[in-house]
Amino acid sequence: MPTSGQREKVRFASGDSSCAAWYYPGTNGGCVIMAGGTAVTKEPASDRFAARFNDAGFAVLAFDHRHFGESGGTPRQVVRFGEQRADWQAAIDFAAGLSGVDPGGISLWGFSLGGGHILRVAADHPGLASVIAQSPVVDGRALAPNALRAMTPLALLRLTGRAVADALGGLLGRPPLLIPTAGVRGDVASLTTPDAMDGDRALDPEHRYSDWEQTVAARIALQMGGYRPGLHASRIRCPLLLVVCDQDRSALPGPALEAARKAPHAEVLHLEGRHYAPFLEAHEEAVEAEVAFLRKHLAATDVVREGRGRP
Repeated sequence: MPTSGQREKVRFASGDSSCAAWYYPGTNGGCVIMAGGTAVTKEPASDRFAARFNDAGFAVLAFDHRHFGESGGTPRQVVRFGEQRADWQAAIDFAAGLSGVDPGGISLWGFSLGGGHILRVAADHPGLASVIAQSPVVDGRALAPNALRAMTPLALLRLTGRAVADALGGLLGRPPLLIPTAGVRGDVASLTTPDAMDGDRALDPEHRYSDWEQTVAARIALQMGGYRPGLHASRIRCPLLLVVCDQDRSALPGPALEAARKAPHAEVLHLEGRHYAPFLEAHEEAVEAEVAFLRKHLAATDVVREGRGRP
């Protein structure tokens, strides 16, 4: 795990607030911007991968979306898709100004919902060096029936009621009504698919992240079905690596494979296992492939620049 001597706390402006981040200085000019999904904060989302990327020479900027973790923004624990994508754009702008970072060598790494966000961000930002979407939430419309099948009728009724009350309360300025991010079948939680409860042992097996609040505003249940960042895959011009877990029961492999077919420069890494396999049994396979992908496309970016006359 990284130590305080290897990284430093930084903040960058986003919207009317700011995002908190860990910055790991690199040596090769490349920078990997990282964030997790839903309510997963920067440490459990990125620590294991960020340290390996940094060991390979890359700078890393791992951040919390607004309303979560150490970032600003109120109310707390509320997911707003547009704001989170704006946080990614703000992170790109901040990283481009860091000493030792080549603005043309910036890559994005996102997991789960964060992996979905970066598909849209990359489509709107053609200057990126590469993108890694790990177990990404690509198409909420495809995920919704699967999520509903994992719930009992009573739990679905209670979740829907709480989500509607939370959304209406938000319009009136009331505090969010929070639900757990994961639960077992029958719980009122954001996700109760068979692998939803793997998150603790995958992301925080040693219970190091005591400040990680694993709750989210219930209104997300009304939003997720309409969120379809994979529709923008055909506009992604940089190299894209989709890390697909073949037994994923939360994000599902099918939508990610469809996005790969549409993206002009996509590669697919198939892993055996469920949603959190890249943090568990498939970790070494995942991180080695991702480091190789980053190195390959940072080098390719350098070659293109040398050919054009690098400033």
